[in-house]
Amino acid sequence: MNQVRVAAIDLGASSGRIVIGGRTDRGFSLREVHRFPNQPRLTGGVLRWDARALFAGICAGLRAAAADGPLDAVSVDGWAVDYALLDGDGALVADPASYRDPRSGPPFAAVTGDGVNGVDARRLYQATGIAPQPINTVFQLMAERDLDRARHVVLVPDLMTYWLSGQLGTELTNASTTGLLDTRVQKWADQVAEALAVRIKMFPPLRAAGEVAGPAVPDLVSKAGLARPPQVIVGPSHDTASAVAGVPAAGEGFAFVCTGTWALVGVELPAPVITEAARAAGFSNEAGVDGTTRFLRNVTGFWLLQECVREWGRVDLDALTRAAGRVARLRALVDVQDPAFLPPGGMTDRIIRACQRSTGVVLSDRAEILRCILDSMAVAIRHAVRDAVRLTARPVRTVHVVGGGVANPLFCQLVADACQLPVVAGPVEAACWGNTLIQARTLGAAGGSLPELRSLVRQAVRLAGYQPSGPDQAWDRADEIVLGGRVLPAATLRPRRGRWCGGRRRRGRLRGGPGPTGSTGRGRRRGRAG
Repeated sequence: MNQVRVAAIDLGASSGRIVIGGRTDRGFSLREVHRFPNQPRLTGGVLRWDARALFAGICAGLRAAAADGPLDAVSVDGWAVDYALLDGDGALVADPASYRDPRSGPPFAAVTGDGVNGVDARRLYQATGIAPQPINTVFQLMAERDLDRARHVVLVPDLMTYWLSGQLGTELTNASTTGLLDTRVQKWADQVAEALAVRIKMFPPLRAAGEVAGPAVPDLVSKAGLARPPQVIVGPSHDTASAVAGVPAAGEGFAFVCTGTWALVGVELPAPVITEAARAAGFSNEAGVDGTTRFLRNVTGFWLLQECVREWGRVDLDALTRAAGRVARLRALVDVQDPAFLPPGGMTDRIIRACQRSTGVVLSDRAEILRCILDSMAVAIRHAVRDAVRLTARPVRTVHVVGGGVANPLFCQLVADACQLPVVAGPVEAACWGNTLIQARTLGAAGGSLPELRSLVRQAVRLAGYQPSGPDQAWDRADEIVLGGRVLPAATLRPRRGRWCGGRRRRGRLRGGPGPTGSTGRGRRRGRAG
């Protein structure tokens, strides 16, 4: 195989990073060369990302990469659903709005309520296979005020690829998260878009991961001090798609948990599962690499902890996690899928109040709060894994945890205990591995199939294993506490000692879990890579 050196640009909702991946005679290795912050800001009453600052961070990272030698290629992955508007000359009309801006709430409520021009939540799901959430691109576009000034709608990773290469396109794995793509045939759902007055033709042509956009533009080559123009490769531009491609699974029968601000939990399938039961359970069918489908549920990840840490200031998370490990398990629980946890600010108080309502426990210190968060995340992941098994009739023998959660051994052990399945943890940098290996395959420096690519990750990364421990009955009780605040559809099943049986309808409000399909973790490194 050829020796190559590529740059994986991995953009998250809190930071971006540039990682250099290379193949030598000893195999593949990754090395981070640059990291930069990414935070939305309120502009004209709308919460927006600073697209030019993102690209400046990318250029700085490529400049750092160039100091060690030439690059053969570069590729971008990032979070889903958000987009930029470009005019007819390709100039930015307005910075991309953030999925956290509340503007998409009214169109979401209209569609999922009585429907709009015959399109309700059921029809939208049947057409696209994507669980309706307020953050989805379709609802953002319905609320967009600047469309009349624009000619193109460009998803954020595609915008960065455009500025790198000068070529417009819409990559399929990210297009599938918009709520506008028919994931069965990987074409736009034109009739639904027309009914919702969404101008689907404003998206540039669809393209697949592994295509070559072209050489880097001369201005970038000059600014970044590159020895020669690298090829700009269209990678799996949705970071979760990249992360799943980087899961070091040895075969089928695995579930993935891509962790970060959000946890994307599901299984890899050869085709979508678009059924009423899947819709009721909140599962999406997102396009994966090589024609696969990521059948997954968006679970709130480390967002609650991140917000608490922001309030607390400087925190030794390792010491706090050790203290949380000494707190009694499953004593204090909240429903992390409750939309009340979605907005930023005041998270500590919200968790304390929610925990007191659900369990009667008053959390008294930070270790108890962290234990409550981790236990509650594990319960939500347990539900997602078991629901995926039920809905697809495909057994799961191993759970692969990738992303930032890998660095938290207590969390990984809790996932093993909750799911009553072995957990393989690693790599932290799964999205960068998937991004890098798709580039390497395009350049002829890596094997052709997805299993071959995953074997390269297994060879290069130190993985940690966790075996389930403790009685399953304790987790059954945790299910009762968390699910007790929801109304379960008649088709929904509840856990009972490792299996699923019919459950009665419960009182309360159905609590969905809107979260972005992305952000697969940019946590502290653990172990080695390469």
